[in-house]
Amino acid sequence: MFIVVTGGSGSGKSFYAEQRVLGFGGKKRYYIATMQCFDEESRIRIARHQKMRSGKGFETLEWPVSLENVRVSPDSTVLLECMSNLAANEYFDGKRHTPEEVALKIERGLDCLLHQCSDLLVVTNEVFSDGTAYDPETMQYMECLGKVNQAMARKADEVVEVVYGIPLKLKQ
Repeated sequence: MFIVVTGGSGSGKSFYAEQRVLGFGGKKRYYIATMQCFDEESRIRIARHQKMRSGKGFETLEWPVSLENVRVSPDSTVLLECMSNLAANEYFDGKRHTPEEVALKIERGLDCLLHQCSDLLVVTNEVFSDGTAYDPETMQYMECLGKVNQAMARKADEVVEVVYGIPLKLKQ
């Protein structure tokens, strides 16, 4: 089962994704954490997510880049949190990339995970509807994330958008 969970910041998407993982039963659970800690705000966010998943049986893998190198047990459940961080880490790594190159690298990494585990849930952010014009580099990052999100939605068994804590199934 491949499930994509999207929503805006603070929408409840992480809580929803964790609850879905718990619903898959007693399989080995991995939490692939992609956020890098750069400042106090990110430290607080990481601590909040660690507290949320405490006691839920996750083995945490800190994996901010190169998803294709992750190894998990067969018949496991994987929660990747979150795709927008992974895409940013890959895109803003100090090298010159096109949005297409980064999106393809991430898609290859997702394919590797899908072939290893039995269930994959990916949390991603809805960053496209604020109507703000950003600098060209940020717009290219957003283009990359959009390509990845579209590719995931095509492959996914389910796509869920969480709005104000309410899950809305977009694909099932």
